Amino acid sequence: MTTVRTVMEVVRLSTGYLQGHGSGSPRLDAELLAATALGVRRLDLYLQFDRPLDETQLSAIRELVRRRGDGEPVAYITGEREFYGRPFSVSAAVLIPRPETETLVDLALKRIRAVSQDGRAPRIADLGTGSGCVALTLAAEIPAAMVVATDLSEAALAVAAANARRHDLAGRVELVAGSWGDPLRGREFDVVVSNPPYIPSSELAALAGDVRDHEPALALDGGEDGLDAYRALLPSLAAILAPGGWAAVEIDIRAATSVSTLARDALGSGLRILGHDDLSGRPRVLSFEAPAGPE
Repeated sequence: MTTVRTVMEVVRLSTGYLQGHGSGSPRLDAELLAATALGVRRLDLYLQFDRPLDETQLSAIRELVRRRGDGEPVAYITGEREFYGRPFSVSAAVLIPRPETETLVDLALKRIRAVSQDGRAPRIADLGTGSGCVALTLAAEIPAAMVVATDLSEAALAVAAANARRHDLAGRVELVAGSWGDPLRGREFDVVVSNPPYIPSSELAALAGDVRDHEPALALDGGEDGLDAYRALLPSLAAILAPGGWAAVEIDIRAATSVSTLARDALGSGLRILGHDDLSGRPRVLSFEAPAGPE
């Protein structure tokens, strides 16, 4: 790359390098990394392809491309990932937001808007919030909502707090340290959502290297059968879900029956359970509607 003189040349050579180092989207990665190093938007690169680059700029791009070539996720290198049309800051303390999790948000928004029709501010909890992308998106989309988000990791809560400030939601979303719904006992919520870890421990080694080696195990490892988080999450959810309340969790496609059984054990046999596909047609979310009163 020492002979590179323009943005176009550096993107082209970076693309080839990343393709040879296992990137599944080498051109996109190269453009995002070049834009980050140059302090511009990715789309601005197309207006600057003939722009000459000095050695300081080239060195900055080389370093980011080297990190990606070593397997570090682009989102951790650039420090952000888009979710539901908004940029969210991320670090190695949190799971990188995935597009498929937008299914969870879509379902929650539909339910929240239905709850809001009675004129009362809906009460929402996001358990295991990570970057805060789900909780903050719900707060941004439903300005009247009261939103609380929990996480066991203080480092994750720091990222969520930074994102709340970034989107002017710091005064609207309460961040609470603790495991799942445990720190919220004594309070009731109309809608509860969660994207818990659900990958069986034995399958972690088979994950893509950028996920396995860089994203937090706390947000990935679901235990021997992938259900450990649900065993802790669902009973704590039962303690905070209002009568007639609604909850939704992201799942592994193979675990729908097992998670449904755990949910009925925790929330009662009168629970209404529905499965929901993501945009690719894969089962992604289970929703639970509690009875309006005692069974």
